[in-house]
Amino acid sequence: MTVPKDGIAARLDRADASSDHDLDMRPEDRDEPEAADRGGIGGAATGWRRVFRANRTIWIIAAAAVASLVAGLLVGRFVMSPADAASLGAAPAPGLVTVPVEFGTLSNDVAIRGDVGYADSVEVTIDTSSLGGLAVVTGAVPDVGATLEPLSIALAVAGRPVIVLPGDLPAYRTLAFGMTGPDVAQFKQAMAAVGIDAGASDVFDADAAAAVTRLYARIGYPTPPSPVGADDAVRAAQDGVQASQQAVDAARAALAATGAGPTAVEIKQADNAVASAQRALDAAQSAKPLPPDDTPAAIARWNAATGDAQDALALAKLQRQQLEAGGDTSAERAAVDTALRRLADAQALLQQAREGALPILPSSEVLYLTDLPRRVDAVNVARGQILSGPAMVVSGATITLTGGVAAADAALFHVGDHAVFDLPDGGTHAAVITELVPGADATSRWSVTLEPATLPAELATQLQGLNVRITIPVDATGGEVLYVPIAALTAGPGGEARVEVVDGDPRDGERAPTRLVGVETGLAAGGNVEVTPTSGALEAGDLVVVGR
Repeated sequence: MTVPKDGIAARLDRADASSDHDLDMRPEDRDEPEAADRGGIGGAATGWRRVFRANRTIWIIAAAAVASLVAGLLVGRFVMSPADAASLGAAPAPGLVTVPVEFGTLSNDVAIRGDVGYADSVEVTIDTSSLGGLAVVTGAVPDVGATLEPLSIALAVAGRPVIVLPGDLPAYRTLAFGMTGPDVAQFKQAMAAVGIDAGASDVFDADAAAAVTRLYARIGYPTPPSPVGADDAVRAAQDGVQASQQAVDAARAALAATGAGPTAVEIKQADNAVASAQRALDAAQSAKPLPPDDTPAAIARWNAATGDAQDALALAKLQRQQLEAGGDTSAERAAVDTALRRLADAQALLQQAREGALPILPSSEVLYLTDLPRRVDAVNVARGQILSGPAMVVSGATITLTGGVAAADAALFHVGDHAVFDLPDGGTHAAVITELVPGADATSRWSVTLEPATLPAELATQLQGLNVRITIPVDATGGEVLYVPIAALTAGPGGEARVEVVDGDPRDGERAPTRLVGVETGLAAGGNVEVTPTSGALEAGDLVVVGR
């Protein structure tokens, strides 16, 4: 049986057959390569032609590469750049190195970095302990960015205003008549700052109470705060004085209706007794304790001594009246004395009631802030809420720049010195040094605070929180001056300073006409020096020699 061959085997059999056929052919019948293999000259030429025809593309590429290489070598040998050509030529004649004379301001500057922001941010807390009820915010809530100035209304709490005043001591108690202390002194100073007279003493007296009335009128509240029930106490005291006066009048009338006339000696003695009692009363009244010795015990002793002196005077007067009336008037005199004492007590009570009814300053209605005006940075309350904790956060209303500087540089600065700082758009803005604070020791850095010139609101917002470069001139010319590089200065025969001015073309070198101008030097800064011509003319734009 015959087994069929697969495709590969069949192709191998055909190849073998072809080889056998070629072996059987005569040499002249075979292809030219076969002849070439036998070493003939013609056969060799024919073989190379076959190789060239089979690889024509490769040969063309190789020929082009060889041609490019040869062309590059030729160009490199015979073509030169202008710089190479110049280098192979003769050296040019040397010229003069010159710079123009400048006209402007010359200064030595110190540069520091500074933070931009609103100064002294603080939380605002209002003392509501003096309120009788809930501390409900009823209005006047400021917007973020608002400005608080002296006499501004920071809030309205329980229908009452919270008035902004200058001061650094928080309000911690209600100020009323007779009080003393640092908070009283601060209130009077604040009143003076806003143009209200509160008196010169350190006591919250009638003058201070009157200042409270004027303060509330200034902000549009015609009714100043007063103690609860004070008006009722005044009316009751007035009624007591009126009743006591009526009793005195009745007792004196009864005394006058009794007794016979006295002798001249008795009247004289009685007059002396009245005069002596009057002097004793005057002395007792003038001995009233003054602050800080006006303690309740001292006042009580004074009241008792005054009362005794008044009683003695009333008795002396009554005895004088009895002498004139004649007879036994001891009972009537005693009645008059009693009535007079009661009248004196009633009058003292009325005075106290009136003082107690004077206007007060509740701690819940005043807010002391330093460095006014202030800017509201955050508000923590809203209308209708109960006030609890900090009501708002405020800071200085003006932008400041704060930076640090070495002690050696700080010694060159002064409050009031001018400076400039960089703006985000690449420009600069003016500022003034407002505060210099030394470091903890001689080696510590100083704190420098500057206040910029007026800034547009948009730019102020953009600068907030940035760290900027601040340039502070520490030595500057008084205005615009002529100045040249220090290298332009030369020394004359007598040691005087001079500059060489080129009047021609500096490229002519030593052939260019020049002239020497004597100068007086001034401030040197940044490699330049201020010059003032002393011999010869020198103007801005003139070329001066700095090298050859």
